Amino acid sequence: MDYDRLIDAETWAFIRRTEAAYPEDAVDLDIAGQRRAYDAMCRDFHQPYPDGVTASDGQAQGVPIRIYSAGEPGITVVYFHGGGFVVGGLDSHDDVCAEICASTGYRVISVDYRLAPEHKHPAAFDDAWTATRWAAATYEGNIVLVGDSAGGNLAAAVAHHARGRLKGIVGQVLIYPGLGGDMTKGSYLDHAEAPMLTAQDLAFYKSVRVDGDEPLNDPTYAPLRDRNFSKLPRTVIFTAGCDPLQSDGPAYRDKLAAAGVPAHEITEAGLVHGYLRARGMSARAAESFERILLAIEALGQGIWPYD
Repeated sequence: MDYDRLIDAETWAFIRRTEAAYPEDAVDLDIAGQRRAYDAMCRDFHQPYPDGVTASDGQAQGVPIRIYSAGEPGITVVYFHGGGFVVGGLDSHDDVCAEICASTGYRVISVDYRLAPEHKHPAAFDDAWTATRWAAATYEGNIVLVGDSAGGNLAAAVAHHARGRLKGIVGQVLIYPGLGGDMTKGSYLDHAEAPMLTAQDLAFYKSVRVDGDEPLNDPTYAPLRDRNFSKLPRTVIFTAGCDPLQSDGPAYRDKLAAAGVPAHEITEAGLVHGYLRARGMSARAAESFERILLAIEALGQGIWPYD
């Protein structure tokens, strides 16, 4: 793949800056080393909170959370961070959550779910579900589920599991999610050596997430492998054009659409996995983030602007 042609100079600058703290071979480090490198990279990209946003740490029935607010919001975003189920936490996506709060005016709850390999599947899902149930019981109004990468997986998993169990979830926004697609075709092959995320990285993250074989037909592990896609909330999916996970977005959209669920997928050409952090140095990433913010705001208000 000719990434020199597909990726513009601003995005390449983002890639190089990322690799300075979190190198391409970071998955070869031990888990503690990976987390140190990832945390250092996140600190390097962290941006100040917008004016008017406050945040406080708490617990959702034992799950650590951070709650962002600006005024008196009537809508809640539950946010699940990325990091391959191995790295990340409340600080890694702190500024992203603050900006979502400032732009939409919604309350944002960031969930610090347990990580692998210390905590295998379904620990991360269990924490995501616990935090979402707590949010629904604690606050009135609509809930929008949002997540990037592994967090996109968790957001979708919660949406699937919530059917018939929890009211109030009106939408989900999934950002370059890994949903359990077929790794033998599509972007998994075309972008196996993409900058920022490779097929080798995905194999590592999968290997530490579970003991033994992957669960079959378990939507709490891989939402794309569910047998029923009906009665899910309206869904907007953002994928990066240069990402081995890109195929999961259209595949999930098509499953939802076939079941009568409003679903829209946007492939962001020339962008790479993790591009949320590039929003301050790449025009393409900044424009995509604006689309993400608009999607979250629209879904929270029950608006579907994609027909």
